Amino acid sequence: MDASLVRGSLELSRKDKRAMAGAVAGTVFEWYDFVLYGSLADVIAANFFTGIDSGTAFIFAMMTFSVGFVVRPLGAVVFGRLGDMVGRKKTFMITVSLMGLSTCAVAFTPGYATIGIAAPVILILARLLQGFAVGGEFGGAATYVAEHSPQRHRGRNTALIQATASTGLLGALIVTIVTRIATGANFAVWGWRVPFSLSIVLLVVSLLLRRRMDESPAFEKVRKAGTLSRAPVRDALRGRNLRQMLVALFGICGGMTVVWYVIVIYPMFFLTRVLRVEPNTSNLIVAIAMIAAVPLLYGCGALSDRFGRKPVLLAGYVLAALTLFPVFRTITHYANPALAQAQAASPAVIHADPRQCAFMFDPVGVRTFSNACDIARKTLSGASANYSVVAAAPGAQTTVTIGDAQIAGFDPAGQDAAGLKSQAAGFSKALGAALVKAGYPLKADPQQFHFLPVLLLVLFLVFVMSLTYAPIAAILVEMFPTELRYTSMSIPFHVASGWIGGLLPALSFAIAAARGNIYAGLWYPLFWTVLAIVVTLFTYRESHRIDIFSTAQEPR
Repeated sequence: MDASLVRGSLELSRKDKRAMAGAVAGTVFEWYDFVLYGSLADVIAANFFTGIDSGTAFIFAMMTFSVGFVVRPLGAVVFGRLGDMVGRKKTFMITVSLMGLSTCAVAFTPGYATIGIAAPVILILARLLQGFAVGGEFGGAATYVAEHSPQRHRGRNTALIQATASTGLLGALIVTIVTRIATGANFAVWGWRVPFSLSIVLLVVSLLLRRRMDESPAFEKVRKAGTLSRAPVRDALRGRNLRQMLVALFGICGGMTVVWYVIVIYPMFFLTRVLRVEPNTSNLIVAIAMIAAVPLLYGCGALSDRFGRKPVLLAGYVLAALTLFPVFRTITHYANPALAQAQAASPAVIHADPRQCAFMFDPVGVRTFSNACDIARKTLSGASANYSVVAAAPGAQTTVTIGDAQIAGFDPAGQDAAGLKSQAAGFSKALGAALVKAGYPLKADPQQFHFLPVLLLVLFLVFVMSLTYAPIAAILVEMFPTELRYTSMSIPFHVASGWIGGLLPALSFAIAAARGNIYAGLWYPLFWTVLAIVVTLFTYRESHRIDIFSTAQEPR
């Protein structure tokens, strides 16, 4: 082991720089592949689920995307155990290879029209494999980089691992845009396979870099001392280590995950689907923000080295809690002022029997919402209208008031499927016409879109995300002893990112639909952020001065 690491040397050796490059490159590659599927879900649905109608096909495509999140905690358990027993490097090679195999499957599997039901089956298996591999990647990358870093630069260096998510998202976005332009009408036929095929080049580069990596010096020290755990998962879930994992889940990873999702992933959806901004404009803003995220993450990691992990993390959480609602409201004001004016001047009112209004939580896309109250809420939410639900008498027919217009609902009782579909379509069409009459725009006016203020607001959100996200890898590494580190940090991270963060889109929509406000979905990330503030403030002990080469994880 290089003694300079323990002393906190300011310089990295050439060998350590090579090791860090291999870890970072492989993680960028995995995030690129993982994000790529989500951005191409509509095209994948048309190619792999053509045996069913287009709406159901898209639902199945998004469900296939979701299974990758569901299995991430399983990957964390399996690869965490492997990394703590046989080493970081060997586990690294396995995770990146599995990601490569799944990417090849998506890129080269023929569509439904060619091989029938085998096409979606292979696709689902590939997605399971991708999520499984990602579950083992973060813990290994963060552990490996931290264990090769000087103590005084541990936060800065591990922040590069955090930057890989933004870099992978940016890479997937750029490659997809360029390929769409280059292939034109053929993109939906075969051009969509090009971004997946290009990732094979990233796989080869990652494998070459990782083959030259040495084993982690901290792991080697524990292995030579004969103190490796024979059952890392069992040992991690005991005593003080279990308490630390709970602190990591509820105080560190839960808050970080929702802040990351609502700031990195949600703005694209909010600008394009909620505010109806032209997609190319939204893409450009998000792309600039992702470029800015890399130096911001690096800088916030360095701040955590200088001032401590806890103050940097708490500053990010507090800023997120205080500014999420005001920032998104201000983005609406500058991105689609006509929508903001219509929301203020003509809010809608739904008069309905409360028993007919379901909570529209549908994480796997299998529920149907066919009564008048639910159709009204879906239509109004789709138009980004604010509305309230007023309780009517039991059994009363649903009616909707928008401005000076009143739209009567329908009674689904006794109607066959065709009649119900026709009634629902007519009701939804009438609501849409009333919304247009009340001033709700069908799309944002490019002439009223204020690019610079919107960009600055999104950049501010990225700065807040950087404060919470940059120190996470270093914190998790420092919280656990070497012989249990890979397992102990991977499980809470991927439970949070796979389940707490994975539920955010569906649950936020359900909350927004229930409350009748396009911002109400922000209460979900706000809840986790406030919880994280409390848990971090009272249970997390500052760790940036810990010697991670010792199994005694106590601050100096």
